[in-house]
This record gives sequence, C-alpha cells and structure tokens, in this order.
Amino acid sequence: MELMADGLAGHEQDFYRYVNQSSWLGGDQEYSSLNEGFPYLFNGLVPLAYGLDNDRLKAQVQQSVDYMIGHQQEDGWIGPETTPETKNLWARYPAFLGLIQLVEADPSQANTVIPAMHKFVNLMNSMLADNYTGYIEKPGDLFDASWGRVRDHDMIISLQWLYENYPANNTQVLLENMEYLNDKAYDWAYWWQDGVFIKENLDTVSSDVTNALYQYEHGVNAGQGLKALAVVNRFTHNASLLDITRTGVNWTFTYHGASSGTILADEREEGLSPYSGSELCTAVETMYSLSYLYQSMGDNEFADRCELAAFNALPVMVTPDWWGHQYVAEPNQPYSRNLTATPFYNVNTLAQSFGLEPNYPCCTVNHPQGYPKFLSASFVGVGNNGLGHALLSPVNVTTTLGNGNSVSISCNTNYPFENTLIYTISATQPFDFYVRVPTWYVANTSSITLNNNSSQFLSPDASTGMHMISLGPGQSTITYTLGASILIEPRANSTIAIHHGALLYALSIREQISVAPPKNWQNQTAYPAGYAPPESHDWTINNTTAWNYAVDPSTLKYQSKMTFNSTITDIQPLANPVFASGAPPGVITAMACEIEWPIANGVPAAVPLPGQRTCTGPSVQVTLVPYGAAKIHIAEFPTVGLSGGDERTSGGERVRRGLGWWWVEMGITAVLMVWV
Repeated sequence: MELMADGLAGHEQDFYRYVNQSSWLGGDQEYSSLNEGFPYLFNGLVPLAYGLDNDRLKAQVQQSVDYMIGHQQEDGWIGPETTPETKNLWARYPAFLGLIQLVEADPSQANTVIPAMHKFVNLMNSMLADNYTGYIEKPGDLFDASWGRVRDHDMIISLQWLYENYPANNTQVLLENMEYLNDKAYDWAYWWQDGVFIKENLDTVSSDVTNALYQYEHGVNAGQGLKALAVVNRFTHNASLLDITRTGVNWTFTYHGASSGTILADEREEGLSPYSGSELCTAVETMYSLSYLYQSMGDNEFADRCELAAFNALPVMVTPDWWGHQYVAEPNQPYSRNLTATPFYNVNTLAQSFGLEPNYPCCTVNHPQGYPKFLSASFVGVGNNGLGHALLSPVNVTTTLGNGNSVSISCNTNYPFENTLIYTISATQPFDFYVRVPTWYVANTSSITLNNNSSQFLSPDASTGMHMISLGPGQSTITYTLGASILIEPRANSTIAIHHGALLYALSIREQISVAPPKNWQNQTAYPAGYAPPESHDWTINNTTAWNYAVDPSTLKYQSKMTFNSTITDIQPLANPVFASGAPPGVITAMACEIEWPIANGVPAAVPLPGQRTCTGPSVQVTLVPYGAAKIHIAEFPTVGLSGGDERTSGGERVRRGLGWWWVEMGITAVLMVWV
C-alpha cells in the first residue's frame, strides 16, 4: 500500500485529468457520460489514506469531500449533473462507499457527511417514487441506466450502513430505497439458474443470447454481482438467496474463472481459454465481493478465493513501482506489448501492456480500492468478545470489542510468501482470538503456539475455517504456522496450474523492458511533455527466453531461500517491491521441454492437446515464480511425461468430489482437493 501511495494511486489527484479536472471537482473532464471517474478513485483513496495514516492523502480526501458536500445542490443531489436528463444514480454508488469508509475511519466527519447523505437519500426516494427517475431510462435521458441497475447492491450497502449506524429517524425512507432499487434491478438469481447461465465459451453461443444477457456477462459486473444476493438477503431475510449465491460463485469460477482467482472476461465472460483477458477492475471488484461474502456468510471458500485474487490476479497487473497497470491480463502472456491482433472480445491492441491508461480509463481510477479494502476486511468481529484474522497478511489493528475490551494486535509475517504469522497481542480483558485456516493447509505440518508453550495442531471450524484460542488480559504472543504443499489444479484441455499455499506459480521468462511517455487512450498518441509525473510510463515487455514449455508434474519441487526460527526478529524482510522479477523468496522447479505452440491473433493459441505435445528439444529444468511477480508469464501448462510417468500426475490415488479437480502433491501420492 505504501507503493500505491507513492505511485499512481496516490498521485492521480495531482495530475490525472479524469480526477483533478473531473466535473465532480469543478472541471469538465470525464471519460464517459456516467461521470464515474472521480467517484471510483475516491472509493479507493479513502481507505488508502486512512489505512496508511498518510497525511498527504488524507488532505486530498478532505479537499474532495469539502468540495463534494459544499456543492451539494439545493434539492439534495450530490454530483455535477444539473438537469433531470443527466441525473443518473450510478456514480453515487462508489461515491457513497467512499463516504461511509471516511466516517468509519474518522467519526468526526459524521457531522458534515451524514446530513448530506440523508439529504440525498430523501431526494433519491422521491426520484425512485416518480417512476424510477434516474434509475430506469426514460425518453430523452442522456445516460445508460443499465449500469446502476446491475450494480444496485453497492448503493444498498451504503443505505444499510446508514440504517444501522446513522438512521437519523429516516429508517422507513432507507428501507423504501432498498426495495425500490431491488425491485427494478437486474436479478442475479435469474442469471444463476440452469438454462440461463452460460457455461460455454461465449464465442460459441448465439449473439442473440449473449447480447440479451450482456449485463450479467460483463466481467466487472460479474465480479461485483457475486455479493448481490447476500446484500439483498440482509433486508429481505430470504435465506434461499444465500444458497443461490453459493451456486453463482461456484459456476462463475468453474466456467469462467482464472487460476489466479479472478474472472476471465475481456469485457464479457469468455470461458476458460488462457489467452482470454481479465480486467483489472474485475480483480479488485471480485476481491471486494468475496471479502463481503466471507463476512456476511462465513464460508471459508470465499476468504480463500479473496486471498487468491489479492496475491495473484491483482499484483500481476501492476508494475513493481505501482505507476503502471494493465487493462487486461492473460493467464498465458509471454510478452506485453502492442499486439498485431487481439483475441479479446472488445479490447484494444494495447490493453495487455502496462501504462497510464492502456485502454478504457476505468481501471486507472478503480484499481486503488484493491488492497486498501482488503486491509479493511482483514479482521472480523466474532460474537461480543471475539476478534478474528480473516484475510491473512501483515497488519496492525487496535479496536474495542463489544464488552469494552481494548485490544491491540500486531501480526508480523511474510505471508503469503512464507506461512508463519507471529502475533503480539495486548488486551485489557480476556477474549477469544481466532485465526482463519485456509483450506489448502497441510494438517500435520501446521501448528499454533501460545506464549512459547507446546505447539498444538489446528482445529478449524468446518464452515468458517476459524481456529479459536482463548487469551487472558495483558500481553500474549502467538506463533501460527501453516503447512503447505504443491497443489496442481487441472485446467481446461488437459492443462494444469501450479500453486503453493496462497500463491499461483508461473514460468519465469526473462524480460526486455522499454518505456515511452504515456499515451492518450482515445487516440494512442503521447500526452504532452510534463502532463504526467516522470515516473509514469507506458511499458513494452518482450521475452528473451522461450515460453512454449510443457512440464512434467511429477518433477515439481518447492524451494525457499528464507529460513525461520520462530521469533519475531527472525522473520527476514522481503525485497521491496516483492512483486517484481527475482524478488520473491520461493520458487518451484520442474523438468520441461519445448513443444510446438503456435501464435493466433497475436498471442499464444489454445494450448496444444494431449497427443500434440511432442518435445522439440531436450528436457531441461525450468523455474516457476509467484505469478504476481511475473509480468510476462505462462501459468497454465500442457503436461508431458519426461520420467516415464503419466502425463498428468505422479501417480497415486485419485478421488473426485464435486465439480472441480485439485491434485495435491504430497510425497509420491496425488490426492484430490476441490473448491465447491
């Protein structure tokens, strides 16, 4: 997050035209009639500023809030639109999410922010009562209302937050607004049913079908929509929506999920082809939805999936210094440059290159919410006297539990690069501390130790994955170690993805990097000199080593360059930045050989099928590195047998459960694991 603050996210308000010249702040620069650019950034800037306690960024937030609230219109409208034909509710959704985070971080802001929010809520109520003005398009409207109707749950979250924290004798209006929005929203329960949800590659489905369902298929909508029914359940109390949500999450990742934890959708969902792109906005919205689902439903799978996206899908799409980003990333992407053609549904030839705005600018302004919201969701309350570490990472938290117990926790760890977490905890009263145990953990090499006493095996709750340890008042030290092994995830067309713990691993490919001044996304010409800070570049990354390898999975070996001796001072610092070439401490080696693997539409074609994987050279040892550090990479591999074994596994027992297949390499056996 410090790199984010020092990089693009922390400086957009200084120079980026869709922010510092946004119509929300008195300017006239917007990339679309939705006027969403500044609200998107604000939604991420607030938790970034307060999560780091960064005075410079907090001043940016304050300046923005003062202008936004100070220019609230007499009827209550918040935003730059001044005529009925332009007043689209949608951009208020991320703006309100930013405002509620601001008040949570700094309750003194409530005196100004809460009355303004309620004034808008009352206006929204009158608009929705008037035949859904601003929510459903009417003749003469100058906006596309479909985005607000498919993302309505983001506004409902803010309305629920007001209802629970600052109702201001306005509960009936708040509930009415939730009901109005839900009544005319796109229904995710409709999409997540057999015969409607598209399980095939959408390129093979009639356009009459896909066009009619586009708002559900759109990748960012799909990421946001994962939480939709859980949000609705909170005020309708319709528990069946939770089971439908589980089905929806399962289907989304089974049929359109990337091995990095995001959703494959280069604008719309594509299937499982590793040459398909996935948008940066999709990654951060998916993370937010999955963290919300874990907090609201408690299924351990949701937290696992959130971490998978956070430690893989997000970092792979940003440069190590956080000044450049991609619009889309591909699971198999051995170079990053202006393509001669694209395999994408609706993305330009620069979209998988890194830069200021390599395609549509939404990702430039929306990506900053990723890690700050992950941090905000890291800890969860458990009952009246419990606190749990839900999303694992190094973090400090100070809070007061429901019974008045003041608790301070510091977690020192290199997770996800290493899997030991050391907690220093102080509390004024006894309380129950919980740590979440990921589903990938290896039980017999995992343990937890309190105050240097004998270590104990973990006993996580079967649903939440939480392991409880009761603590007394005063100071406690906990050492929490997760055993991990290499996991092999079968992918489409008899390919595999390779994981260790929370990290996906990809082929290490040597890079040749060149940079140029940032380009305007609309005409792909360079911005004038001095427009952007000197750190802002557009990148071209070419490969200087081969990428067309098939691997023998029976030869996979994990190696770590770091040691650990169970004391706080012995946790060695990671390289900074760590999501950079050569920086992570752990690698996986494998025997592999080059195969014929053609290019199609400017990128590696579909992975050759079994029987088409003839080695064209000798077997060699290759190195796999954490995916987030490999800006060019191959992450979904064809397999070959180079040691006399099966092409796919090292042998051993196979078991099938549910829809998915996970192979876990433990010694010489392969045991199936599944996410359902």
